[in-house]
Amino acid sequence: MAAPAFNTSSGSPPALSPNAGAIKLAKDIFAGTCGGISVTLVGHPFDTLKVRLQSQSMTNPLYAGVVDCARKTIQWEGLGGLYKGVTSPLMGQMFFRASLFGAFGASKRWLGTNADGSSKPLVTSDFYKAGAMTGFVAAFSEGPIDFYKSQIQVQIIRSKSNPDYKAPYTSVLAAIKATIKESGVRGPFQGLGATLLRNVPANAVYLGNFELMKRMYATHYNIQPAEIPGAVVVLSAGLGGLTYWLAIFPVDCIKSAMQTDNIIKSQRKYTDVISTAKLLWGEGGVSRFYKGFTPCLLRAIPANGIMLLTVEKVTTALSQ
Repeated sequence: MAAPAFNTSSGSPPALSPNAGAIKLAKDIFAGTCGGISVTLVGHPFDTLKVRLQSQSMTNPLYAGVVDCARKTIQWEGLGGLYKGVTSPLMGQMFFRASLFGAFGASKRWLGTNADGSSKPLVTSDFYKAGAMTGFVAAFSEGPIDFYKSQIQVQIIRSKSNPDYKAPYTSVLAAIKATIKESGVRGPFQGLGATLLRNVPANAVYLGNFELMKRMYATHYNIQPAEIPGAVVVLSAGLGGLTYWLAIFPVDCIKSAMQTDNIIKSQRKYTDVISTAKLLWGEGGVSRFYKGFTPCLLRAIPANGIMLLTVEKVTTALSQ
């Protein structure tokens, strides 16, 4: 996932009438959805490489590294192989952005309101708190999106490792049907515990650092947050996205292991966060928790920058 893009204002959200608030939220969600689609199209190939490197065997690896993974992916599956499972994030962008923007806005309003109902300015720590709250809520929409794309992304590893392997499904829609049939409504939430463990601190770090960098720039040049140049906002978003991954990548490895495991509960190797961490440690120690780190870092700054640039352009267009 790319770290989320948000409105660039650093103060308390202004009070809005119900209708105005609904219209603003709808515009934010639409702009965020466009940004999410752009980051998916740009960043998904890197995500495919990340998940495949995270999920391959340590004793008999299929890929020697990120370059080899990219080469073999294109050789075996064509350029389309880099976009395996892309249907899931594309389909889920509106739901994901709605939960993301809704949670972040509500968190800022709650933190920016005194006990008597009056407003108070947000301090830097409030953005870390709001980011953590946002990460918790958004995990329930992002978790299923990541789960289905990951299931499709790793099928090539299984087919190359086992000549007798036959993919149980070849599309996201087929995967959805299979998991619902097998586990009911709990099916899409495989690995949810790891997703929560990743998202809460990661979004706190991302949003807190994003706002801190913008505030430092605004203070240094004595300008209002709304006057910060777009290039600075894009760079802040990119660096914020980088810190997002630096903060929690080992947890992302645990999440990938759980989400790429068998959908049949009795046949799973990775059953919970703690046992998965122990098993991964046994497979390769510290280095096992950083498989796929390179494509993730390569993706972080440009993907988040492009996403926020798209959000700002769409927001500006909707405001005219």
